[in-house]
Amino acid sequence: MNATANPPLKPQNALLSSTGTTVFTVMSALAVQHGAINLGQGFPDYEGPEPVLRAAAEALLDHRNQYPPLTGVPELRGAVAEANRRFYGLEIDPVSEVVVTSGATEAITACLMAVLDPGDECVLIEPLYDTYLPVVRMLGAVPKLVRLTPPKWELPRAELAAAFGPRTKAILLNSPMNPAGKVFTAAELAFVADLVQRHGAYAVCDEVYEHLTFDGWSHIPLMTLPGMRERCMRIGSAGKTFSLTGWKVGYITADKSLAPNVAKAHQLLTFTTPPNLQRAVAVGLGMDDAYFAGLSTALQAKRDRLAAGLSALGFGVLPTQGSYFVTADFRPLGFAGDDVAFCRHITEAAKVTAIPVSAFYAGEGAPTHYARFAFCKDDAVLDEALGRLAAWKGARDASGVGVRAAG
Repeated sequence: MNATANPPLKPQNALLSSTGTTVFTVMSALAVQHGAINLGQGFPDYEGPEPVLRAAAEALLDHRNQYPPLTGVPELRGAVAEANRRFYGLEIDPVSEVVVTSGATEAITACLMAVLDPGDECVLIEPLYDTYLPVVRMLGAVPKLVRLTPPKWELPRAELAAAFGPRTKAILLNSPMNPAGKVFTAAELAFVADLVQRHGAYAVCDEVYEHLTFDGWSHIPLMTLPGMRERCMRIGSAGKTFSLTGWKVGYITADKSLAPNVAKAHQLLTFTTPPNLQRAVAVGLGMDDAYFAGLSTALQAKRDRLAAGLSALGFGVLPTQGSYFVTADFRPLGFAGDDVAFCRHITEAAKVTAIPVSAFYAGEGAPTHYARFAFCKDDAVLDEALGRLAAWKGARDASGVGVRAAG
């Protein structure tokens, strides 16, 4: 047979082939390479609550390790329904209105799959988690981007209204917001809800940081607003709520008219989630109010520790109302490059890793002078990171590098 008879392999999926490796993976690998403290990726370096860990370990030995129900074990679906009632006054049917997924990222994908057809438009708000845009495009839908800008991250109402139109099928709303640390106000949510209702659309609500709010700010689920219950798919995360990000247990609360399609999407993606982890998360959701209040209190103290340290070094630190992250403007330090260069530079030179905020934007015109730092770390780690940054800054100041770059 002629070796040249076979044609070359056809191209693989164009969207995936053109999608770069996630910035979190890139920066985490760079952190390992340079022995840097990783304040880039948002994972705690401490374990979750002991009763939850013990429940997972014990559940492995009780002979219930085969396929759990598609939508989740009854214990966890019941706990999710009860948490909705307890924290937000939502009456949820655990049988027909809760779907458990293998993490919140899968939950986001399943919810988008449940409602979007090719050609539909989906409103996305920048800055955004880097999963949102590729998934919308993979589904053949058309993203309509609306941009929030630092330092105030105010919702541009005219631009948001203009993004909605006859083909709008959904909006993906993240509150508390990563990386902005913004908690959407009641007035902003009411504006979003009005647009959703007037256009017959749905809302995919990424609320993984729902219990991580500070300074008296409270999370308000869009689902609690009048007329929104049957339009919303509300996503929670055990990884964020219990500091167990490796478990990948997410849960979706959706009206019984929406949940079946969400469950079908989940069936195609992963089908089920480890049953022992599900039962352990059910224990966690049943923990008393002191745990949830303490979670915010402890993280607020860490936020304040890191923010004060960065401010003392000369960073312009933006307010953070919720999430794991602070955003800091590095221009006052006199660094000449953009945020990608800055984050690479401090990883290599200061041995501290952050994430460039421009990575959360698509297209041109994104802010390029902010870095995102995670504060969900042990205090000693935060102090060591600040010490390393101080030593790096001191060396730059002594050499006059920062002054030349600024001038």
